[in-house]
Amino acid sequence: MAGEPQADCLFCKIVAGDVPATIVRETKTTVAFRDINPQAPTHVLVIPRVHHPDAASLAAAEPEIAADVLREAGEVAKEEALGSYRIVFNTGSGAGQTVFHAHAHVLGGRGLQWPPG
Repeated sequence: MAGEPQADCLFCKIVAGDVPATIVRETKTTVAFRDINPQAPTHVLVIPRVHHPDAASLAAAEPEIAADVLREAGEVAKEEALGSYRIVFNTGSGAGQTVFHAHAHVLGGRGLQWPPG
């Protein structure tokens, strides 16, 4: 069920402290940690503490928490001293989503090309 921790969800396990992660920020509603497979010199994931399979379902069910994720992505960029950065939400396996718990990627520290992918 959306909003409830999922026993088989890697990010729910990180939120619970059952799986280690290099955490860079935590709030009441979010956790930010370094990606284990970085695609840029700075690659941090910002996740809601509540489980939703993707950004669209999070925004529909809990828009305040979706806003918190985006706000925290900006705070991560500021703390990492990123002058330029990208915030990415992948939705669905065809878009590259591999963990089905809503999350934002904060990418920076190098030039990023357009279009992505």
